[in-house]
Amino acid sequence: MADLAEQNATPAWRDRLNEATDRFKTLPNNRKIIFLVALAALFAVLVGTVVLNRQPNYKILFANVADRDGGQITASLQQMNVPYQLGDGGTISVPADKVYDVRLRLAAQGLPKAGGVGFELMDNQKFGISQFAEQVNYQRAIEGELARTIEAISSVESARLHVAIPKQSVFVRDQQQPTASVMLNLMRGRNLDQAQVAGIVHLVSSAIPNLPAKNVTVVDQDGNMLSKMSDQNAGLDQTQLGYVRQVEDGYVKRIEAILEPIFGQGNIRAQVTANLDFSETEQTSESYKPNSSPNPSATRSQQIVEKLGGGANQATGVPGALSNQPPSAASAPITLPPGAAPGTATLSGQSLGPNGATERDITTNYEVDKTIQHTKLPQGVVKRLSAAVVVNYRRLPDKNGEMKPTPLTPQEIQQINSLVKEAMGYNTQRGDSLNVVNAAFADNAVPVTMQERVTDYVTSNASSLIKYVLLTIAVLYLLFGVVRPIVRDLVKPQEGGRGADGKPVTDASGRLLAVAGDEEGETIGPDGKPVPGKRTAASNEPEDPKEAQMRQYNQNLEIARELVKSDPRMAAQIIKEWISSDE
Repeated sequence: MADLAEQNATPAWRDRLNEATDRFKTLPNNRKIIFLVALAALFAVLVGTVVLNRQPNYKILFANVADRDGGQITASLQQMNVPYQLGDGGTISVPADKVYDVRLRLAAQGLPKAGGVGFELMDNQKFGISQFAEQVNYQRAIEGELARTIEAISSVESARLHVAIPKQSVFVRDQQQPTASVMLNLMRGRNLDQAQVAGIVHLVSSAIPNLPAKNVTVVDQDGNMLSKMSDQNAGLDQTQLGYVRQVEDGYVKRIEAILEPIFGQGNIRAQVTANLDFSETEQTSESYKPNSSPNPSATRSQQIVEKLGGGANQATGVPGALSNQPPSAASAPITLPPGAAPGTATLSGQSLGPNGATERDITTNYEVDKTIQHTKLPQGVVKRLSAAVVVNYRRLPDKNGEMKPTPLTPQEIQQINSLVKEAMGYNTQRGDSLNVVNAAFADNAVPVTMQERVTDYVTSNASSLIKYVLLTIAVLYLLFGVVRPIVRDLVKPQEGGRGADGKPVTDASGRLLAVAGDEEGETIGPDGKPVPGKRTAASNEPEDPKEAQMRQYNQNLEIARELVKSDPRMAAQIIKEWISSDE
């Protein structure tokens, strides 16, 4: 008997498992179906959640792809076994870790082809092509390459380029300059600033020979002229405008650097407007000094002409017949120069004639003082500065010790004026102006509470939160409303050894799994009736273990007899299983 009891002894967890399995078999069919459906739904929800969370992070491969190119790209992705997703606006997305690899592999196939053809058009030139067709292909290649380059700008979605290259002429007067037109399709919510438009204009102008920048026209998808933006601002180019901003920022930094150590960072606001002169001026001047006395003056040249008069026997006069006539009477007396007597030497070293007659002409040229000055004025000279400075109130403790804003005194404002003037190089002759204002800054730093953060998060992620809340409610309902009650019924022992249908719970061998006595300790048989003279171990009377084991054996034997009487077919099936089993 002890050996039989040891053979019948099984682990507790296996008994509980077998007990739960047998109890599940005794459940009605509708509860079985509900339980299995609930488990399947719960498993499906859990698996779906895991799968969705484990999906790869997709990144945009190409955007705004044409339909023709999109079909070729998707076909190539299917051949490469690369998963992809199609989005709005011709967007194709692939897993983030495969974006660059896929782009390189598609580029090797020449995809995408949108945006025009480039110089690859010249690779397949046919033999015997005409010069006109070759020129057209070259022009198309230039347009395609420039369009691709312009599309590389972040704000440009697509670009088209039209170039008009006139036919070359041998006559200079008949030569015409080429022109170009650029059509830009900007991304939604994006725009181009003046520097970017000027960059596109100069890019196209530099890529085409003999194309001036003024012959390039740039428009957007709405027909707005963008190339005119660079001609505004009174002819200033981007370099000059950048220099103006640089000068203004330099003055602002000087003002803030000298005032922030006194009033603290964030308590100073300064703006400076600089009027610069970018005109290029060259000046040449020639000045003369008044005439000076001859002594310190420098002689440049001197010419002396002397004509000496001869004696009585010397032939004088006009050659010809008149010289042979006798001289007429003198109308005026001939006088010599003062102090000059006949025989006096002249400048040339010859002595005067007997009559002392002579003629002298002296011409002296002096150097004139002259100054020639060539001046080239620099560009970007500051013509005028206008500065505005706002200083925040100081926070000083009041009588109660609380920090309150306090305005500055007139003396402090005067000191600020002096410091700013020195920092900016204030010049009255230049017409500079300065305005210093002391005012309280608005305190925009409002503390954000936890409630506001939660509200903002819920508002921005409302759709995702609703989805997860509904999913959580469904899982909790399946878990606690369907699965938990059934599992509790399976695990909890049934009163009176009865299952959910009110019948005694037995295993496949017909053994009663849950035999419980009533308050009196009577044993309940398979038919639900107490077995007379049989008492369970529920009584509190102490008994011998051997007697308890014998009584249990008798009870099981009685239950088996009752089972055979009540259900002979089941008993026969159990016996068949015993016979066919190895044990």
